[in-house]
Amino acid sequence: MAARRRLPAWSIRLRLALTYGLVFLVTGAALLTVGYLLVRHDLGARDNVHAILQRSGITDDFDYGRLHPGSPYAGLIAAARAQLRAQTLHRLLIAYVSALFVTTIAAVASGWWLAGRALAPLRRITATARRVSGRNLGERIALQGPADELRELADTFDGMLARLDAAFASQRHFVANASHELRTPLAIMRTELDVTLADERASAQELRSTAEALRETIDRCERLIESLLTLARSEALSGRGEPVDLAELIADCVTDLRARAQEAEVRVESELAPCLTHGERALLERMIANLIDNGIRHNVAGGYLRIATFAHGEQVGLSVQNGGAVIAPEAAATLAEPFRRIDRSVEGFGLGLSIVRSVVEAHGGRLQVQASSAGGLSVRVALPAAERGVQAGQVGRARTLSRS
Repeated sequence: MAARRRLPAWSIRLRLALTYGLVFLVTGAALLTVGYLLVRHDLGARDNVHAILQRSGITDDFDYGRLHPGSPYAGLIAAARAQLRAQTLHRLLIAYVSALFVTTIAAVASGWWLAGRALAPLRRITATARRVSGRNLGERIALQGPADELRELADTFDGMLARLDAAFASQRHFVANASHELRTPLAIMRTELDVTLADERASAQELRSTAEALRETIDRCERLIESLLTLARSEALSGRGEPVDLAELIADCVTDLRARAQEAEVRVESELAPCLTHGERALLERMIANLIDNGIRHNVAGGYLRIATFAHGEQVGLSVQNGGAVIAPEAAATLAEPFRRIDRSVEGFGLGLSIVRSVVEAHGGRLQVQASSAGGLSVRVALPAAERGVQAGQVGRARTLSRS
């Protein structure tokens, strides 16, 4: 696909221009040839003037070629020549107009036919676009032929259909899993209520226990809905943003989650250097918090969590490595999909890394999730760096704050 984006030397515009030029070259040559032959035929001065003199009563043996300017027949000869020129030009004008009309009609007809042949793939693209709907997004144009503008358009349209097909499939999968995840807590709440209502002699302690169970389930639903809203918000990024220092956000998140890491007996190591990107601070903070929370949640007692930032040219980002159980590489590659969980005994919805991926893609970055051979995951996030002027301003403000 990428190799076809460069327009070839023989583009469709060039081929149409050359074809029409050839048509007009042939018709123009024919027109000029006819005109040349007519002029050459009518300007046979001796025979034609002789015929005019005969019609004027002058004998055949008159040698008009030897007339001198003072001859009484000189005026007659001049008039004959003027009449001959007028007749010739008149016939030539009629012939040229007729030939021009015929060649124009021929050029329009041939141009119509050639354009129809050249633009036939466009009708195929239009027909495919009309047939495509949410149920047959798997259909493709698969246009064959030279790599011209129409081939590039068809390939672009096929790529768009592939992305739409993947998006629709992901949406269907997401809705199905979200419905399942929401149905489970609702069923728990209904069961708790039915059991309690069926027992007419339920004590206050039993009612309190039921209320606590309902409260816990409602909290779970709220967390799920909040995750879904965050995911939807990241997928519909508004485009408004500001310069954000990832190292600063990481330091804040590590501070907030350090108590939880100590409770889980996970050692947190960080190597942070200023790296500025441009985006929505709240979403980037949620992305980092999800990565750290995921590294603590899916770890082992005595494990580690290493966080580092990097800046290479026009890219900045962070890497998060954590210990844990050994994960198959093919399973690790699917963890960024919604509701994908390897260990279902661990609390969560399987939306953490999917939110991370959505935020990263919304900011024009890339996410890499790889399984470590020693156990755990290695996650790398690469984002576009902020502009140099913005970086200098941020560094200057940081130095001012440090002095104060």
